[in-house]
Parts: sequence; C-alpha cells; structure tokens
Amino acid sequence: MSDREFGGNEDLTLPKATIQKIITEILGDKYGLTFGKDARDLLIDCSVEFITLISSEANEIAEKEAKKTIAAEHIDKALKELGFPEYVSEVLAVAGEHKEQLRTREKKTSKMEQSGLSEEELLKQQQELFRSATDKYNSGPAT
Repeated sequence: MSDREFGGNEDLTLPKATIQKIITEILGDKYGLTFGKDARDLLIDCSVEFITLISSEANEIAEKEAKKTIAAEHIDKALKELGFPEYVSEVLAVAGEHKEQLRTREKKTSKMEQSGLSEEELLKQQQELFRSATDKYNSGPAT
C-alpha cells in the first residue's frame, strides 16, 4: 500500500514534543549535540513513513490470513519481509513488556466504589436529587 491509497500522508504526523523527548533521551548531554528543528521534522516524516510502511505490510499479511485484527505476529512477519529482521527481537520484547504492564496495572475504581456508600444509599441519594430537581422545575422560573 502506498500513501496514495491512504490519500496522502500530509495529515499524518507524530507529536513534536514526544519526538523531542525521545531525541533528548537518546542524545542526552554526553555528546554535546543539539538536534535542529529541520532535522527533527525530517525525523518525524521518516518515522511516519516507516510506520506506514510496516503497518501497510502487516495489514496485507493479516488480510491474506483472513484476520480482521493486526497482531504482533503480523508486525513480526512484516518487518522480516521488508528487510528489517534485526528489529524483530526488540519489537517483540517491547510488546511483551506492554502486555505485562497491562496485566499488572491497577484496575481503575469506579465512582461508585470510590464513594464508599452502599448501592442502596447511592440510590436513595439519586432519588432525592431527582425529587429536588423535579420540585425546582415544577415551581417555575424564579421571580
């Protein structure tokens, strides 16, 4: 798939602040180098093109396998088919770390759980709020 199939990539970009943070983390202070705005913008364009290339190839692989979801193994195959086998182990390691983080992250608590009230108490409060809103509505505009 090419950019023409996507309608061009003029509207595709990556956040400049995120890319700048990555650049700063990689270069750090140890090299005494700075990264120019033009170089950063070129890096963003190259990154978008690389992501588009890999995702397009992975999409084609998934379609050939009659899959509706692109999975990690499709990315693995795409990287190998496009001549980037040296990236596969690192990509799969990061994917594994991400899966582990998803498994171990704390479950978000709902507002109901945070309230510390029972379901009956919350229902009573809700009914009182509805009753007060109805009374206020029925009393008409304030004069």
